[in-house]
Amino acid sequence: MRKVLTLTLAATSTLALLTAPATAADRPGGLPAEIYGGAWTAGHVQGMAIDRRKGFMYFSFTNLLVKTDLQGTLVGSVAGFTGHLGDLDLNPQDGRVYGSLEYKEQESFYIAIFDVDRITGPDMNPADVMRTVYLKEVVADYTADMNGDGKFDGNVADTPDHRYGCSGIDGVSFGPEFGRKHGRQRLTVAYGVYSNVGRQDNDHQVLLQYDIQQWKKYEQPLTESAPHKSGPERVDGKYFAYTGNTTYGVQNLEYDEHTGNWMMAVYKGAKPQFPNYTFFMVDGGARPRTGEIAGQPQAERGKLLTLAPGGLQDDATGVRGWQFTGEYGLISLGGGRYYVAKAGKVTEDGVSKHTGHAQLYRWTGQSPTPFERIG
Repeated sequence: MRKVLTLTLAATSTLALLTAPATAADRPGGLPAEIYGGAWTAGHVQGMAIDRRKGFMYFSFTNLLVKTDLQGTLVGSVAGFTGHLGDLDLNPQDGRVYGSLEYKEQESFYIAIFDVDRITGPDMNPADVMRTVYLKEVVADYTADMNGDGKFDGNVADTPDHRYGCSGIDGVSFGPEFGRKHGRQRLTVAYGVYSNVGRQDNDHQVLLQYDIQQWKKYEQPLTESAPHKSGPERVDGKYFAYTGNTTYGVQNLEYDEHTGNWMMAVYKGAKPQFPNYTFFMVDGGARPRTGEIAGQPQAERGKLLTLAPGGLQDDATGVRGWQFTGEYGLISLGGGRYYVAKAGKVTEDGVSKHTGHAQLYRWTGQSPTPFERIG
């Protein structure tokens, strides 16, 4: 039975990757079927954001932010990060781009806030266009001495330290409070989670929600040699989605008005007792319920999220999800249309570089792959 199922899923996945014919309705606002983010030596593409009103795209490449127009022409870039720049999202209320920014060796994690109107040329200094807000909750979980031996083991996956297996942060998205499809807008930040098959307390995606209306008072330039600690004392909500352990948690997070759900794209997990899907959705209309956070060394209760119906379901664990490659970048455009990042490599003048393409997809909801490419 397992062999037949595997063959069926593989065949269905192959069909889903075929490019569907495009119609005018498939290209909201006349958006192109593909936008090229360039080729860079800065590491693979991590996330994307779009400003449709002003006509710009933004790509993060580990330690570089790239700004293009909607035809893929370079407008400017921000370079020189020594930390890890991850997922991005545009704040529709202030027009700035927010992204996750990690400095694991300094045990510091931030939301980077880019004044993107000021990005007008290549290789701009982050200090000229970026402010940061320190996330104390993330630092506390990342540095937690879970085995009580009096020392923190640092950036190591194979250790009992790091509460919930926290490796930092990656996915970020603006959207309503969990359980309220039309609720107050929050910035949602997803933990990175180390892949570790030898522990049981790392099987949730951990998501923090922040009301950022008063964040101006925390925003500071970042001096990488002396990271600041200016940020909110507490979160406005901390939530847990049971998916099974994944490799570095939610890589890309996106609230999708079309489905009313929160999309989570991940790198495949390695625990054999879980189905190890690569795409999950949190039901945006289901109120978080208070319950036990499974697997913790001491009994702990928290706010539990519900995975959205549909897709594949593993009866043994109750986990639902899909198979899809949205971990390099995902943008909801409305009406069931999306930009999904394709990561690649090219060699130019003997130098290996990473590329990023934003490619247009439509939602189908089918299993095992719920999107099909357009164009």
